[in-house]
Amino acid sequence: MISVDKTRCAYCGACVSVCPEDALDLQETHLVVADHCVDCNLCLAACPMGALVAAGGAARSAPAVKDRYDVVVVGAGPAGSVAAWEAAQRGLSVLLLEKRQEIGSPVRCAEGLTPNALRGFLDPDPAWISAQVRKARITLVEGGREREWQPQPLIDVSPDSGVGYILERRVFDRVLAEKAAAAGARVLVKTSAVGLLREGGVVVGVRAQGPWGSRDVASRVVIGADGVESRVGLWAGLDTTLPQRDLMSCAQFLLAGVDIDPECTYYYLDEELAPGGYVWIFPKGDGRANVGLGIQADLPAEPPVELLIRFVEGHAFLAQGSIVTLIVGGVPVGLPPSPLVSDGCLLIGDAARQVDPLTGGGISNGMAAGRLAARVVADAISAGAVSRASLSRYEIEWAEGSGRRMARNYRLRARFPPQTRVGERFMRLFAVSIGAGM
Repeated sequence: MISVDKTRCAYCGACVSVCPEDALDLQETHLVVADHCVDCNLCLAACPMGALVAAGGAARSAPAVKDRYDVVVVGAGPAGSVAAWEAAQRGLSVLLLEKRQEIGSPVRCAEGLTPNALRGFLDPDPAWISAQVRKARITLVEGGREREWQPQPLIDVSPDSGVGYILERRVFDRVLAEKAAAAGARVLVKTSAVGLLREGGVVVGVRAQGPWGSRDVASRVVIGADGVESRVGLWAGLDTTLPQRDLMSCAQFLLAGVDIDPECTYYYLDEELAPGGYVWIFPKGDGRANVGLGIQADLPAEPPVELLIRFVEGHAFLAQGSIVTLIVGGVPVGLPPSPLVSDGCLLIGDAARQVDPLTGGGISNGMAAGRLAARVVADAISAGAVSRASLSRYEIEWAEGSGRRMARNYRLRARFPPQTRVGERFMRLFAVSIGAGM
């Protein structure tokens, strides 16, 4: 019977269209071969990836990948791509691995970013900016009754603090990876790191697996940028396990056909529908919006997607729209593990839990961490020492910079238990954190 190479299958459905026995079923992210397959082999030639294999099929050719790089970066989100870009600019040989077949997809983000976060990285580009927002509305929901919150007295903020961008992450992430490639990094998609290589307890590379099979790739340093589900940290002996209270379980719809202010972000604090978190509405232009919510994972509640449906159905201006995309995921809102580095390895971005504990925003932190990590790694390689002691400069500088703000926000979040996050003091903190220039 025909077998499916899951590392090669790209879920295109071409094989299904030529099967005369209805023996192939394309589900969302995998292809199923039924027991009544008659081995006619018509599907083999139809598959553009060579993912369907008859019994005794030959091995597939591998891409042009060197056996050794200075740096291997695992994960091509904003943190990983910036790290690869910076390292390549500093003259290092870099391999950037992305387990998904398309960088930036699926989106697992509300897609908001401030102009300050872009400075020094990219100039704003309409190709990856869906909307520019200048206002924010915060609504408190108590006992089913909504009340728009206004600070008393007004918060004194800088004139541009309420300006922000809503991104098209599918494009934005790819642009960053393209910058890394243009600087000289080798980028591979649909290729996972399935383990680390070690010599005497020191990380010296990765075992990579892709459509072409698996191979060992040596490196001086491995940078783990593999997201909230990071395995690199675990393999390197770093404790990245999150307590439930430090994880937000999230669901988001992209709605089309809604009627909202295209320059305003909306936030709802509702302990019934979003216990320990909040609901957001971010405009995407042309009557579209990201509408999502996050709940603290240790608080009893319905699944977030069901709570989100209730929220949308309870607001006519949203209920009139159609769901064109559903995304779900977890957002770490704890503190980075300590240590963040081991001999020959370090973590950045969501893998390092470098997400704002109050807002759940992580793009800017990830990009800053990626650049800092690459600079430290370049200096360590130049000095000929990639031990934990040498790489620890990254952890120290992070803690003294962006990490200081994260630690403060974590303390503030802990100071206000979920049931108290409707008071004036917390609301003012939240407003400042989201950049709401009232």
